[in-house]
Amino acid sequence: MKRANRTQTPMDGEEKREARRREMPSAAVVFEAIRNTAEAELQRPLLGLAWSALAAGLSMGFSFVAQSLLYHHTLDSNWRTIVSSFGYAVGFLFVILGRQQLFTENTLTPVLEVLRVRSMRVVYAITKLWLVVLCMNILGTAVFAAAIAGFRIFEPEVQIAMASIAHHEYAKPFSVMFVQAIFAGWLVALMLWLMPFAETARVGVIIVVSFVIGLAHFPHVVAGSVAAFYAVFTGEETILAYLGRFFAPTILGNMVGGIMLVAAVNYAQVAYSDPENHK
Repeated sequence: MKRANRTQTPMDGEEKREARRREMPSAAVVFEAIRNTAEAELQRPLLGLAWSALAAGLSMGFSFVAQSLLYHHTLDSNWRTIVSSFGYAVGFLFVILGRQQLFTENTLTPVLEVLRVRSMRVVYAITKLWLVVLCMNILGTAVFAAAIAGFRIFEPEVQIAMASIAHHEYAKPFSVMFVQAIFAGWLVALMLWLMPFAETARVGVIIVVSFVIGLAHFPHVVAGSVAAFYAVFTGEETILAYLGRFFAPTILGNMVGGIMLVAAVNYAQVAYSDPENHK
């Protein structure tokens, strides 16, 4: 009996190129792709950013609508929260695939430029970016919430579901909201790190991450503002309650999660893997 030939057949040039193409990208490659995107965001005109951010705020309103519709049409109360949480992904799909400006998604990664350049000029540019995007995001959510609350375009049963979802945005103390918002900011920013090389799996990544945020009731300052404003415009809450009980803990937590646990940690992973940085 002949012994099986265990010698591996040498690969030709085309096969080697195919093997390299199928390799997982290194952390440094992912970092550079995201850093390039962050640098481009800082160079965009503020007026263009403002309109894109307003569109994102309006688009996020459909997360609230989809959640409410699924909540209303799910008869089994044991499955209601699970099913309705899938609706949370709708707004994120519209915003991310539509390349609209969402605070915690496109705006926190420019911190990578601060860590790399360490320049006050970059800090000033990022501050302007944050203020423009956040203000226009919130304006968009307020306009959307005012429209659905004022015109009552949905059936009374759906409005009850909306009121129930909106109530959750005010149901927790400041400290709990803050800590949960850290996880929301972490997950949204982490989603951005997954996107450059997710390729055809991008839709799946967005759905899975946003579903977890919705199911866990981790507050997101833009997505949650639609529901929070709905409670304000229907008279269930006041604007002071929105600012103190929802906006303040949520924006602080989202920024801590997005900046410290993703931008800084992933930057450190790349920076300290380079021997040049240890000299």
